[in-house]
Amino acid sequence: MRFGVRQFELALMHRMRDLEAAKVEDALKDMGATRAELRAAHTQWTAMAHSGRAPKGRAMFRMALGPPAYEGVHQVGSLTCDVARWRLPSWPDLRFEVLLGPGGEVWNQWLVRPGGVKAVSLADLAPWSCVVADIGAAFPGASQIEGSAPHHWTVGFTHEGSRYRARFVYGLYQRLDRADDSPA
Repeated sequence: MRFGVRQFELALMHRMRDLEAAKVEDALKDMGATRAELRAAHTQWTAMAHSGRAPKGRAMFRMALGPPAYEGVHQVGSLTCDVARWRLPSWPDLRFEVLLGPGGEVWNQWLVRPGGVKAVSLADLAPWSCVVADIGAAFPGASQIEGSAPHHWTVGFTHEGSRYRARFVYGLYQRLDRADDSPA
């Protein structure tokens, strides 16, 4: 079976289901996809990622997603890395970004907002409504914390004296927890 954009989106949603199962179920209905298709896409993507014969780095994403909509370089501190971004139908206002090291290894992969951040408030936060950078810009002093599983991120911040943890999967917002109530 060919692995394309639809399967790639399903593979992303498989991991998003960890935190936002209801949103993923709605997306599956909208796509006309089944849970079995979701699991199969995740299994196939994981197998390709660990296969000695499958392409690696940018080539693996190109195989699944076609040519990127954007390619360039990105400065991370004193390091320069290549960046490639693809459009995905399920998230038309975002791009799937892959940062690559000097040897072509994938350093990071997540959804980003092209052209800057979206202004958000605490009341605006709804699943799949924003990305990591949006929260960082909206809440001064926000800090990234290691996530609880692969491709999970957490952004900790304080708002009106309360501490929160915004949970992300592949850089896409999933849910908000009060820091005192949330697991580490």
